[in-house]
Amino acid sequence: MTADPPPLPWLPPAPVRFPDPRRAWVEPDGLLAAGGDLTPEWLITAYAHGIFPWFDDDEGPILWWSPDPRAVLEPQGLKVSKSLGKRLRNGGFRVTADQTFDAVIDACAAPRDGAAGTWITPRMRAAYRSLHRLGFAHSIEVWQERELAGGLYGVAVGRLFCGESMFSRARDASKVAFCVLARQLERWQFGLIDCQLPTAHLASLGAQPVPRARFLERIAELVDDGPDPGPWLLDPDLASPDGVS
Repeated sequence: MTADPPPLPWLPPAPVRFPDPRRAWVEPDGLLAAGGDLTPEWLITAYAHGIFPWFDDDEGPILWWSPDPRAVLEPQGLKVSKSLGKRLRNGGFRVTADQTFDAVIDACAAPRDGAAGTWITPRMRAAYRSLHRLGFAHSIEVWQERELAGGLYGVAVGRLFCGESMFSRARDASKVAFCVLARQLERWQFGLIDCQLPTAHLASLGAQPVPRARFLERIAELVDDGPDPGPWLLDPDLASPDGVS
């Protein structure tokens, strides 16, 4: 059984077909398929069906995943702790959207904690830069003075935002980016932020695991209804995140 692409108004029809994500392996972490391409048609079709690419070798096949359970956040369910609220008020942060996508994805791709490599390979970075130019991939940037202190990037399909990666160069900077993102998406009436795999970091902000079947039902309601692709501009009060609570 294969999943047929929904009627997405933003791209011409493409012969992209994935296996039904309900058939993904539970172990390891929802592996669904190998192969395909990273063109916009492949990526948008994947995200619209709860599937994302994740691999660490540009010489090997692309691996596609649909984990069960899935970590998600409804934007109105954002949790801001007292300590994080203090950082939002007093951290001296300024937040922008889509101002320096390349710098954000490069920072997310930098190896962490002594690791030798990264899953955000040159091929992946090129693919998401193409999506950004088309208005599907977006970045949130957090600044301290004139320095990029943290941020995140992901893909918007309809009223679903699929988070991909975040980074921090200053304490709590990635959390600041996530908080501003959630508040802005709530105002834009987005229904869900897909956080992919559960982590303690995301759980502290309100992300919760849901069964894959329920996740797929929710995104089917969201992906064919939303704003046209294009650059994002934050509301002025959210650009200075002391108003986020």
